Amino acid sequence: MLSFVSPQNLQKLLISAASFLLAGCGTGYVPGALTPAAPPVMQKETAVLRELRSIPDPVQPIYVTSYSFNDLTGQHKSNDNFAEFSRAVTQGGGAILSNALKEAGDGSWFKVLERQDLNALLQERQMIRSNREQFLGEDGRPLPPLRGLYNAGVLLSGGIVSYDANVATGGVGARYLGIGGDVQYRRDIVTVYLRATSVRTGENILSVEASKAIYSILGRGSVFKFIALDELLEAEGGVSVNEPTQVAVKQAIEKAVHLLIMEGAEKGYWSFGDPASGELVLAEYRDEKRKRRKGRYRLLGEQVQ
Repeated sequence: MLSFVSPQNLQKLLISAASFLLAGCGTGYVPGALTPAAPPVMQKETAVLRELRSIPDPVQPIYVTSYSFNDLTGQHKSNDNFAEFSRAVTQGGGAILSNALKEAGDGSWFKVLERQDLNALLQERQMIRSNREQFLGEDGRPLPPLRGLYNAGVLLSGGIVSYDANVATGGVGARYLGIGGDVQYRRDIVTVYLRATSVRTGENILSVEASKAIYSILGRGSVFKFIALDELLEAEGGVSVNEPTQVAVKQAIEKAVHLLIMEGAEKGYWSFGDPASGELVLAEYRDEKRKRRKGRYRLLGEQVQ
């Protein structure tokens, strides 16, 4: 159909398209997608988060705390053109872990005690004590002393232990009479470890691992074709989709919390308030573990064979 476009109309068409793209860049549009900049939104609920929230309630909540859950890889973002000082994975693993613990069983499983910013907490409590010692209450009587902090029964530790880039790469493409395209993909893997330690005995009672595959896909198309004896049409376009690393880390940590609950219930460290519902989710967990041991269960985010 391009051979029926006159040179004058084709030139106008290309100039109009270029002007539209440039105008879009200046008005907050995203080049390529041509969609307006989106406002902030709530994080979309994933299947992993729904699974974590749907765990049946325990007999009683567990008081837990974590002093650190950091990036232990030490890796920086890969860049072939210049030095990149940004980290390959998020440095907010502790905040993600705390949120995942609060989501477990829709908030019924854990009482999360603040320890990652303990100095600020103790400083604020010291200010309250000083005020209560120096001032009286509205009734003229001394204020009661500040009650003590809760103690955790389980200490959680671990971190983001590995980020393996370019574990698998590939692509496919084709071209015919100057018209063609290609698709390329890359797979990375992030792995987290989560340990549970009994505060009373110091024994490391549980240790689980969760991995998440991260995919990046690039699609491109191009045209290189003579539309007349001395006139050449050349055009190209493309789009890439990169799964956010932070979302992948979040899902891996949520999966690790889910595995920790299941493994602890399996070994009798805690139990479900409704034994029948608990046995159902434990049966699903045993089936998942059996598939994983047989090599049929793939990474989180991929389908089972």
